[in-house]
Amino acid sequence: MHSHNHHHHHHGHHHGGDTSRIGWAFWLNFIFTIIEFIGGWLFNSVAIMADAVHDLGDSLSIGLAWVLSKAGHKQANERFTYGYKRLSLLGAMINGLILIVGSSWVLTQAIPRLWSPEMPVTEGMIGLAILGIVVNGTAAYKLSGGDTLNEKVLNWHLLEDVLGWVAVLIVGVVLQFVHWPVLDPLLSVLFTLFILFNVGRYIFQTIRIFLQGSPDAQQQQAIQDTLLALGHVDNLHHVHFWSLDGEHHVLTAHIELDAELDATETRQLKQCINEKLAPFALAHTTIEFEAPGEACRDHRHAH
Repeated sequence: MHSHNHHHHHHGHHHGGDTSRIGWAFWLNFIFTIIEFIGGWLFNSVAIMADAVHDLGDSLSIGLAWVLSKAGHKQANERFTYGYKRLSLLGAMINGLILIVGSSWVLTQAIPRLWSPEMPVTEGMIGLAILGIVVNGTAAYKLSGGDTLNEKVLNWHLLEDVLGWVAVLIVGVVLQFVHWPVLDPLLSVLFTLFILFNVGRYIFQTIRIFLQGSPDAQQQQAIQDTLLALGHVDNLHHVHFWSLDGEHHVLTAHIELDAELDATETRQLKQCINEKLAPFALAHTTIEFEAPGEACRDHRHAH
C-alpha cells in the first residue's frame, strides 16, 4: 500500500512563488554583502566584517535554497527513487561549513583587537548599519509571505541580520560620543560566537536527518499509538520513521494482525489506516500486514 501522491499537490502551487521570492532576496543580499566587506575594510570595523560574514552565509543559503528549490521540485526517477528533496540538506551542510570558516576568520581578526582596539569610522558604521536594516528588513518582509520550510528558515536568518545591524548602529552611535573602541571587536566576537552556536546546532540537526534518525520522537510515538489502536492490529515491528529533508517524512512498518482477514476486511483496514495517518501528512508510507503465526520476512536481518 503506497500513498505518496497526496503530498505532491500542495507543493505545486507555490513552486513558482517561492522560487522568485527567494531569487529576489538573493540578489538583494548578495550585492549588499559585497558592499559590507568593502565598508568594513574602509571604515576599519571588525563588527561590520562579522556582519558581512553572517550576510555572506545568508546569501549563500539563499542562493543554495534558490537553486535547490528548483532542483528539489524535480520528480523522482529510477535512479533517485525518493526524488531530490535531500539536495536542500546537502546545501545546508555546505553552507554551514562555509559559515564556520568565515566566522573563524572573523575571530582571528577581532580577538587580537580586544587588546589593541582601533577606532572605526563611526559615520561610516552608522550609514552602513541604516542601509543594512533597510535591505535586510525589505528582504525579510518579501519572504515573510512564504510557507515553505526553506523560506521560513531564510526569513529567520534575515531578521537576525536586521538585529545584527541594529547592534552595529547602537555601537556606532555610542562611539560618536565616547572613545571606547573596544566595543567594535567586542560586538564582533559576541556576534560571531552567536553565529557559530546556531550553525553548530543546525549542522547537528542536518547530520541527524542524513543518518536517518527519527525527525520527531513525539510524532513517531503518536503514529505508533494510532496504528496500535486500530481493530485487528495486534502488534507492530520494523517501524522506520525518517525524513527526506526535515519536512517530508517517510514511514514503513510491519503490522501483526490478530486474525486472518478476508479481502474485504483487509481493504477496510487499509482504508482505516489511510484515514488515521492522513493528519501526519507523510510523504511516503509502506505498510506490511502479517497474519497470525506468519514468519516475518525481515527477521533474519531484524533490528
